[in-house]
Amino acid sequence: MSSTTSAKNGTWRNWGGTVGARPAREVTPASVEELAAAVRKAAEDDLRVKAVGSGHSFTSIAATDGVMIRPDLLTGIRRIDRDAMTVTVEAGTPLRRLNVALAREGLSLANMGDIMEQTVSGATSTGTHGTGRESSSIAAQIKGLELVTADGSVLTCSAEGTEEERAVFAAARVGLGALGIVTAITFAVEPVFLLTAREEPMAFERVLAEFDQLWAENEHFEFYWFPHTGNTNTKRNNRSAGPERPVGRLSGWFEDEFLSNGVFQAANWVGRAVPATIPAIARISSRALSARTYTDIPYKVFTSPRRVRFVEMEYAVPRAALVDTLRELKAMVDRSGLRVSFPVEVRTAPADDITLSTASGRDSAYVAVHMFRGTPYQRYFTAAERVFTAHEGRPHWGKLHTRDADHLAGVYPRFAEFTALRDRLDPRRLFQNDYLRRVLGP
Repeated sequence: MSSTTSAKNGTWRNWGGTVGARPAREVTPASVEELAAAVRKAAEDDLRVKAVGSGHSFTSIAATDGVMIRPDLLTGIRRIDRDAMTVTVEAGTPLRRLNVALAREGLSLANMGDIMEQTVSGATSTGTHGTGRESSSIAAQIKGLELVTADGSVLTCSAEGTEEERAVFAAARVGLGALGIVTAITFAVEPVFLLTAREEPMAFERVLAEFDQLWAENEHFEFYWFPHTGNTNTKRNNRSAGPERPVGRLSGWFEDEFLSNGVFQAANWVGRAVPATIPAIARISSRALSARTYTDIPYKVFTSPRRVRFVEMEYAVPRAALVDTLRELKAMVDRSGLRVSFPVEVRTAPADDITLSTASGRDSAYVAVHMFRGTPYQRYFTAAERVFTAHEGRPHWGKLHTRDADHLAGVYPRFAEFTALRDRLDPRRLFQNDYLRRVLGP
């Protein structure tokens, strides 16, 4: 099988509809060697290069007017090492396919985000995460990386390599596409286990008052607050000895498809057309989901279908600052006259050692704000961002924000370490685009 190359095919658009790009050409390599050749050819033609996955980033992190690399043929598991308990997977593999394949082998990742449409390289390169008291982001589960660098060479790195390889590993796990094009990832895995999920409505004030306890008592705790209400929906996931008790087919369809996707989408259509109805819709939505408990393998508990399209901003703040951040966010919404139809999602992660991870060096809490696609979001996001940055917030690299390199250098102690490595690996800025120019500097 060989790569395919095409001239301009029209405009590429991301999932959220926030970004479009018209690449000069698209390349779909079928091997690492073909990808490396495409990188060298782009350099000869003085064209910038970016890889694009499923388009789930809301920022323009993957956009280019040069060469767009599509990793559609770089998929599948390369090898499973049961002695080391690792799996090496091609970079274009969707998380959904990886999770299913691992389960078939009796294996699992330790933690994951709440959707699995992204490619493994796109998810890790932007710092995608779930929620966990001790278990971290998807990138923090990486044990080794392979990437094609700006000179067309193939570089492998891990925590056990040379000094330079260790430096690359520390940065490239959340590399933003700035250091090279990731071609394969080695993840730590473990024998598949069961999680018991307990979903329960809870008052906003109670969640904030008991947050430290809820976090400490559960391996994975998260909640959704519905603006214009004092209501939340909480979710606690903990390892279980079983037995399996999956969500019933009918009740699962009713909660996950009918209420969370079908009715929710219809409600958002109404809210977009008549914003004055949104507070009433929010009160109804916040009471629609009932308490439920179920036990299943990890990816069936951690992830949920998300069919209602939206735009999103998410910031990581120090975990100790979460309660104050949420109180300020709620006060801002209450006094602003804004009409917000989507819930606010709150999760946590422990500190990690990845240079530009949003949890780098500090225990973190994540606050994500959303708006229904097609609804004006700028005023809400601008006001929310003001709250987040007042608490030393770090924006998710794949979600909307307005921060630049000057700001980010102040909230990431190892920011200069990353940019110095980038200078060594990509001095000509082959992997540059407008977004990286803004967040990393020229």
